[in-house]
Amino acid sequence: MTEQTTFATGVTDNSKEPGFRIQRIYLKDLSLEQPNAPQILLVAAEPQVEVEVDVAVDRLSDEVFEVALIATVTARVDGKVLFLVEAKQAGIFEFSNIPPEQIDPMLGIACPTILYPYLRSNIADTISRAGFQPIHLNEINFHGMYEHRLMQAAQSAATESASVDQSKIILPH
Repeated sequence: MTEQTTFATGVTDNSKEPGFRIQRIYLKDLSLEQPNAPQILLVAAEPQVEVEVDVAVDRLSDEVFEVALIATVTARVDGKVLFLVEAKQAGIFEFSNIPPEQIDPMLGIACPTILYPYLRSNIADTISRAGFQPIHLNEINFHGMYEHRLMQAAQSAATESASVDQSKIILPH
């Protein structure tokens, strides 16, 4: 039996090619509450469902980030909570040799787009296991969400700089 080993010559880990790598995708947090059970389960009415989704980014090192999609799904019947699901689907993403101005859009658009199918599946599965018809979340335009946040940040910065200049209080010495 012979062992074959091949070595790539001239290849180093310090190449200057841009790189994007998913290190890990994981369910960071998941909770289900049915605060009004069992009485609410006897009510024969169509539940009103409210869904909130947010994106959180945490820098772990110079090139490694944790991106988390945070979702809250609340179903109400007659104004009372039928069930509440809170989930945080996260991933660790590595960026190498990518210009800084390109990292932020990737963190706000590409990474959440990768995580979202996992989040949808976990929420639908949890609701189903709780005894309800699964709720399949609609697709989200993360590009639009990112652009909206940029616009809000620009407006907020403009408002803060204008209000800081106008509301200075000068105290006597």
